[in-house]
Amino acid sequence: MPIVPDDDPAYGGDQDDDRGAARLSGPLFRDETFRNDTPSARPLPEAAPQKQNPEPMPDAPQPAPAPKKKNAGRDLGAAIGVGVGLGVVIVASLFVVKAVFVGVVAVAVVVGLWELTSRLQERKGIKAPLVPLALGGAAMVVAGYARGAEGAWVALALTGLAVLVWRMTEPPEGYLRDVTAGLFAAFYVPFLATFVSMMLTADDGPRRVITFLLLTVVSDTGAYAVGWRFGSHKLAPRISPGKTREGLVGAVLFAMAAGALCMQFLIDDGTWWQGLLLGLAVAASATLGDLGESMIKRDLGIKDMGTLLPGHGGIMDRLDSLLPTAPVVWLLMVLFVGSG
Repeated sequence: MPIVPDDDPAYGGDQDDDRGAARLSGPLFRDETFRNDTPSARPLPEAAPQKQNPEPMPDAPQPAPAPKKKNAGRDLGAAIGVGVGLGVVIVASLFVVKAVFVGVVAVAVVVGLWELTSRLQERKGIKAPLVPLALGGAAMVVAGYARGAEGAWVALALTGLAVLVWRMTEPPEGYLRDVTAGLFAAFYVPFLATFVSMMLTADDGPRRVITFLLLTVVSDTGAYAVGWRFGSHKLAPRISPGKTREGLVGAVLFAMAAGALCMQFLIDDGTWWQGLLLGLAVAASATLGDLGESMIKRDLGIKDMGTLLPGHGGIMDRLDSLLPTAPVVWLLMVLFVGSG
């Protein structure tokens, strides 16, 4: 028999006391009921049983249930710890040797490609060639740092060609599907990441990269904090039910404030009003990037791309808003203060 909670209004309490009193007013045992209709067996009029089911007394008012606490949905302690650890690695590599940071970006790209291609094969049976993608992706990041946009485009073209040729070693069934996924992966992960390495080539490159990372993180944090506390209107319920319009407003406000500070105090020849525009653009691109990966994960039927980072998911779950934001920040920085 299931155990019923004491505070359930359907069981126990005053309501059952009233019903019990009503039951006691009738016969206590089945044998007390009269089985024949002979005059001697009939009860005397004055001994006629009372009405067995009197109207129950109205239920006593029950206290309103306590509102449920909102749940963040992840292990915040682990998420913060991993985030701080990643931040230390990034800052240390940025300001010690630039080439080390390029290596960090290349490693993140390779791991992200591995996560993406693994999920595609597990959930959809799509076999995007990982080897040419990983080699070409790392080369793309290095080429962007060494040769700029021209080097990145050439590396992307060669990576696409390698994907086409590599897949020819397997049966032709599914060839078009697999190479299409490979070309998408090459553009989505390493090519967009090359804009981070291109930012680094400027004289104030490390500070540009810090601005890019900081604004993206602040945008995500503002969306999370404001949406979790005040969010009630869904932004895109069919794509990401947790995102709200209030959260988007929080992302914009936080990113614009951080952008004004960063452009004024970190970027050479930058001004606060440029930072406002930069923050607005970052909030828009980061949100679209997050929604874009949510579309991919919904299509694949998964919550996270991986489990490498406790409290965060996989590398791709952290790159979702960074990747589309990188070309936006690179372009606006070039327009505002030049590429030098």
